[in-house]
Amino acid sequence: MFDSVAGVWSSVDSRSAMLWAMAAHHLIHEARRRAGLSQRDLAERVGTTQSAIARLESGTTEPSFARVERLLRACGLELRPTVVASDDSDWSVASGNLMLDPEARVRRHQAAVRFAEAGRRALADAAG
Repeated sequence: MFDSVAGVWSSVDSRSAMLWAMAAHHLIHEARRRAGLSQRDLAERVGTTQSAIARLESGTTEPSFARVERLLRACGLELRPTVVASDDSDWSVASGNLMLDPEARVRRHQAAVRFAEAGRRALADAAG
């Protein structure tokens, strides 16, 4: 949640705000790409400048949800947010890895790579 007095995001919502900012610029860029529009074309459709679209796509400007929704509509797409069960498995893996020393992290990563390579070989062999 944004604390307007302090001018900062509270710790409860700071991760959500960061994730939204990271996702928003990808959504805008992908929508524009799918629509086959240049930044200038999209800017003209929504009444702004090409440089404003460039800032949004680079992540230097954090748009509101409504702004992203408007930009996607201008690309002929619709933004449909859904509510799904939380999956913190990535965070628990990352937390566990942080408890390891660097050498142990490297060994764990190398083992995961070997496992993935063995799986790829098995799939290739099964395919013929």
